[in-house]
Amino acid sequence: MHAGGLVLGLVFVAAHALSQPAPENTIRVEIDGLRSARGEVRCSLYASAEGFPTRDEKAVAHARSSIADGRGICVFAGIAPGRYAVAAYHDENGNGRLDTNFLGIPREGVGASKNAKGRFGPPRFGDAAFSFRGGRLELKIAMRYL
Repeated sequence: MHAGGLVLGLVFVAAHALSQPAPENTIRVEIDGLRSARGEVRCSLYASAEGFPTRDEKAVAHARSSIADGRGICVFAGIAPGRYAVAAYHDENGNGRLDTNFLGIPREGVGASKNAKGRFGPPRFGDAAFSFRGGRLELKIAMRYL
C-alpha cells in the first residue's frame, strides 16, 4: 500500500469513528439471590425520594428482566448524570405489581441499590442513593424475601 492509500484509509477510519454515536450513559444492575425462575424482575430508577421505592409512576426509568440461574439483569440506558436509587422486586406471579400481605409486608422478593434495608418499612432513598457521573455503571442488588 502506498502512502496515499494509507492516508485515505486512516481518513476513512477516523470518519467512521466520528460517525458512531457516543456510548450511552448506562446503569446495569445485576440482581442475585432469586429463589425461582418464575415471573420476572422489575426495576425502577428514582432521581429523588418522592415515591421511592414503592410508587413506580414516580420513577424516571423502568427495566425488566427474565431470570436465569437465580439472577436477573436490569439495564437503564440513556441516563443523565445525577443522584439515583434503584428499587427492584421479583414479580413471581407475573401480575405486574409487588404483592404484599394485609400488613403491607412483601410476599415477593425485594431489593434496593447499595442493598439498603428499611427498619419497620421500606428503605430510604438516602440509604440507597448513589452518584452517577455518566458512562457505564455496574451495580449489584441481593434480592431479599421477607
